[in-house]
Amino acid sequence: MSEDDRTRAMRSPGDGRPLPRGNDDGSRSAGAPAQRFPQRPGARPTPAGPPVADDATVVNSPMADQRPKGRVYGKQRSGGGGPVKPLRGGAEASPSGPRPPRRRIRGRTVLTIIAAFLAVLLLTTVGLFIWIDGKLAGIDKVLDDYEGRPADTPGTNWLLVGSDSRKGLSAAQRRKLATGRSAGQRTDSMMLLHLPEGSDRPTLVSLPRDSAVTIPGRGRNKLNAAYAIGGPPLLVQTVETVTGVHIDNYMEIGFAGFVDIVDAVGGVEIDVRAAVNDPKAGLKLKKGKQVLTGGQALGYVRTRKGGALPDFERTKRQRQFLSAVVKKAASPGVLINPFTSLPLASAATEAVAVDNGTGVFDMLSLGLAMGDSPVTTVVPFGGSELAGGGTAVKWDRTKALALFNALKEDKPVPKDILDPN
Repeated sequence: MSEDDRTRAMRSPGDGRPLPRGNDDGSRSAGAPAQRFPQRPGARPTPAGPPVADDATVVNSPMADQRPKGRVYGKQRSGGGGPVKPLRGGAEASPSGPRPPRRRIRGRTVLTIIAAFLAVLLLTTVGLFIWIDGKLAGIDKVLDDYEGRPADTPGTNWLLVGSDSRKGLSAAQRRKLATGRSAGQRTDSMMLLHLPEGSDRPTLVSLPRDSAVTIPGRGRNKLNAAYAIGGPPLLVQTVETVTGVHIDNYMEIGFAGFVDIVDAVGGVEIDVRAAVNDPKAGLKLKKGKQVLTGGQALGYVRTRKGGALPDFERTKRQRQFLSAVVKKAASPGVLINPFTSLPLASAATEAVAVDNGTGVFDMLSLGLAMGDSPVTTVVPFGGSELAGGGTAVKWDRTKALALFNALKEDKPVPKDILDPN
């Protein structure tokens, strides 16, 4: 074939003719033309080139260890003995293949989870309140109507009574708390708490137990004699008669319950105004702010040490401590903490006795109201008189009436009547 024939036999790029078939095995050496040139007569055939070796052949070849090591795409080849694997996106491809797309949490799913959590919380709270309410000890006929009873007045009035009952105390506890072995049950402290309907602060009034009053059907005697004679019903009737204030709720607590409640909230901080050393009350305290345990708190509100009028100093300490312990019990740190709220609820339900109309929601309202730092005072007094076979405290009739009239009318107590604390 002439030179011109060989030139015409070559396919020019882009002339539209199909590529001729190659070798039967489809392999060509690198750099070999896509089609074969015609051979001159008598010329030796051009070899198609060495076959392409697969990965196993290259790795097992004796020349494999002699190949130079180098970097490919910035990655060091491991020993130069393996095939180069291209990197995908600057990192090696995951051997497990592409990761499945992450599932996104839909807004509806989040709302469902929140709603379920709130529902469980609500059911737990309601169940807890029902459990506490069922454990409250009710006292029958405490607030029964009687002839001449004062009409209901604005606001809510509580009669809070601390008794000297030793019920629930073992012999060892009585010795430790220095409570003695007195039998029976008497009032150790009495306070009238008024919760206003408006935004005014609550008012807490101490009623000295040795106050000279007229007990319905029993004549002139000390106030605590009403409790000793007729229990809570007669005490309520006596207080309503001498004050003209309608009592809406009644709550009573003994020595053991007092100690348990204070310990349940982790003690209460009190600013002791003067050092106290009273062996009869089992109490020894230094002056200044300090956290009192249940036993120390009981001695603090019972001691008659200190002051020109020990009984009135005692009522001040009782009001001070009651405000402090209720304020702490109603604080968010105690109520939302199950490690304090549950022991407190258990101690409170076992420690207190209430009238049959008072429930756990009333007690919660009491605690929240007391957290608002109530105004505290004592019934104004002016001298003494003989009553009940001993000397009794005589109230200042004019100032006492002004105090109780303010409570009945749901108004703030005049400042000139308040006891300076």
